[in-house]
Amino acid sequence: MKFGPVPIAEATGAILAHSVQVQDAKLRKGLVLTADHCDQLADAGYDEVTVARLETGDCHEDEAAELLAAALAPDPQAVGLRVTQPFTGRVNLLADGPGVVDLDAEALQAFNCVNPMITVATVPQYQQMGPGGMVATIKVISYAVPREDVLKATNLARASIRLAAPVHKTAGLIVTDIPGGPSNEKGIAAIRGRVEALGLELDEVQIVPHKPEPLAQAISEASGDIVMILTGSATSDVFDVAPQAVRAAGGHVDRFGMPVDPGNLLFIGALEQRPVIGLPGCARSPALNGADWVLSRVACGVETTGADIAGMGVGGLLKEIPTRPQPRSGRKA
Repeated sequence: MKFGPVPIAEATGAILAHSVQVQDAKLRKGLVLTADHCDQLADAGYDEVTVARLETGDCHEDEAAELLAAALAPDPQAVGLRVTQPFTGRVNLLADGPGVVDLDAEALQAFNCVNPMITVATVPQYQQMGPGGMVATIKVISYAVPREDVLKATNLARASIRLAAPVHKTAGLIVTDIPGGPSNEKGIAAIRGRVEALGLELDEVQIVPHKPEPLAQAISEASGDIVMILTGSATSDVFDVAPQAVRAAGGHVDRFGMPVDPGNLLFIGALEQRPVIGLPGCARSPALNGADWVLSRVACGVETTGADIAGMGVGGLLKEIPTRPQPRSGRKA
């Protein structure tokens, strides 16, 4: 691509590089200049204008963006995405429903290394999305790029962006109650909102005393594809009331504790084939916390092991809590 100022008489067919004012109108950057446009520029007193001209082997920004998007998501509908029309070298990939984003990060890194003018930006890996949310934006920065580089980028990152849709349909919630404990009503409402945002139905809520025996019984009888437990008193050990109740019901606990704040006191396990999530107390608030990350992955069938949860610590400082010393606050010796 050739870029730079040219005399107005030589600008026909070139791409206008910068918006310019002509009388009462504005010619916007990216416009392919016609003879009429050049007459307007001359009448407005311009002797020259900065333009871009495609050379042999170049690919226009809109065509390039469309080709790149088609490679990143070859069958958008099959992977829960919608693709926008190219405009000024940009194409967006939008979520076609609720789910979590599944990225081939290594392939996308290689894609972004081909040519600085060829870019894709995405939300973080496993970000929960709602319908219409922007998953990725493909942007060709210059007005044209070598077609050879476009083809190289498409080959490096083919089918590397998808939305994992929920694989479960329902969830059950068990709340344990203690005298003088927190409001169950607000906690249930917050969790219902989370479940419904993922396209699931909260089909059962049980409230039982905060004791191992009634909780174990409730777990055994719980309905829903996913079982969630919200305790009236925070789980503080892997052998506390709720984890022990899961074991007593015939299930197992895979991990207690996560390096996400808020959300440290979460545990995850299973009862036969059903996931069991022990929610931290912060799940009583609709504010983002570690439980959101785990619930969204589990709901969408994304494997969530202890190692996966351990990996959430990088980027896991979600909020400083004003009611206790803040993680980043300095203390005098």
